[in-house]
Amino acid sequence: MLFGELKKYLKITWSEEDADLQRIVDRGKAHLNSYADVAIDFDVDLIAQQLLLDYGRYVYNHSLELFDINFRRELLKLSIREGVKARALAEADSETST
Repeated sequence: MLFGELKKYLKITWSEEDADLQRIVDRGKAHLNSYADVAIDFDVDLIAQQLLLDYGRYVYNHSLELFDINFRRELLKLSIREGVKARALAEADSETST
């Protein structure tokens, strides 16, 4: 559960902000999925999961405008990695359909 991981990552032990943290997780997933142009399985992809936790840290600390700047290398890697996967899948599909 990514919500629980974010709470641990931010060292939050109280529950008053749970709804806000869940919204941060949801927005973070959408943000990272837009870079990857696919729906990422954050429970399996530990690199993407770490990016999501860092996104949450930046939002929680009112520094979201710096996230894309400070993580541009990691976001570019994510985008390229998922693009290569999609290209390989498309090529495999075209080979099986011919």
